[in-house]
Amino acid sequence: MGMPVQETIWTAELARALPDDGNRYEVLDGALFVTPAPSGDHQYALKALYNRLEPYVMAHAIGVLLWSPADIEFSPHRLVQPDLFIAPLNEGRRPRTWRDVKSLVLAIEALSPATAHADRHRKRRIYMEEAVDEYWIVDLDARLFERWRKGDTRPAVLDETLEWQPRAEIAPLVIDVSEYFAEVLDQA
Repeated sequence: MGMPVQETIWTAELARALPDDGNRYEVLDGALFVTPAPSGDHQYALKALYNRLEPYVMAHAIGVLLWSPADIEFSPHRLVQPDLFIAPLNEGRRPRTWRDVKSLVLAIEALSPATAHADRHRKRRIYMEEAVDEYWIVDLDARLFERWRKGDTRPAVLDETLEWQPRAEIAPLVIDVSEYFAEVLDQA
């Protein structure tokens, strides 16, 4: 008689013990999620967003804009690596270690065939349940952004303008979506 196979409940600690093999390891509610290195278009999309966000984030002392690999551990069974993210300052200073990051002002994922389902479902749910103020999904194929905020039951689908205002007392950052995708997809 066969014995049932016990499925591993993954933790952040177990994922960190895996070999450094070029893959990105995340733990989504106890399940290991492995993704290969991203495509060039994926990286160009993130670079173009970084270039738009960084001056605004710095000018308004919103936090620190970073990219993965980064081990953002919300709990032992929730270790994520957002493509781009803004971690808040701790008493006016940037976090020194990943363990110092307990919340995110903004998390951004650029879709790829390998990550689309997890980004739209599992990771979105985690970001919305954890201390993440806003979550953007960059859809290169559809040339749009999906924006999720705490309490949303559906995303705002943005294909013309993306406005981000993390604090009421500062003017919003405005991104022209068609201009952004023209740059990313080398059609400017």
